[in-house]
Amino acid sequence: MQKSWPRHPSPDFYLDEGSIVDAIKRHGMFNLIDVNSGDKVAFRRLTNEPFDLSRFARRYAVEVGGMRITVSSPEDTILAKLRWAKLSGGSEKQFTDALRVYEVQFKRLNMDYLHSWAEKLDVESTLQKLQEEAEVI
Repeated sequence: MQKSWPRHPSPDFYLDEGSIVDAIKRHGMFNLIDVNSGDKVAFRRLTNEPFDLSRFARRYAVEVGGMRITVSSPEDTILAKLRWAKLSGGSEKQFTDALRVYEVQFKRLNMDYLHSWAEKLDVESTLQKLQEEAEVI
């Protein structure tokens, strides 16, 4: 396997090579962690599942720290987190992450898209709970 990640990442970030290899093999995820703030960026391998293909098609570019990167739409981030919460047996962390994205991005969310995919991913009840708990900003 050809390596394309840095052999010596910045000391401000933690990146575990073993996690990257495991994520690629298992279609899982790995994190890049800012050691100063604790913030992290989750990376997931693209699959051929319809939701992943839709999510990838809807990605958009943003500028972060002088770098142009692509990110998932707020709707897709919410749906992915709700799905991960379900698959992990009800992860409060994933649910809370989805809730916070919903609250901050509420005014720009495509509710039809959100509800359509929630039904397809079988996370409708979790989305309903999220909407009931949300304190929209």
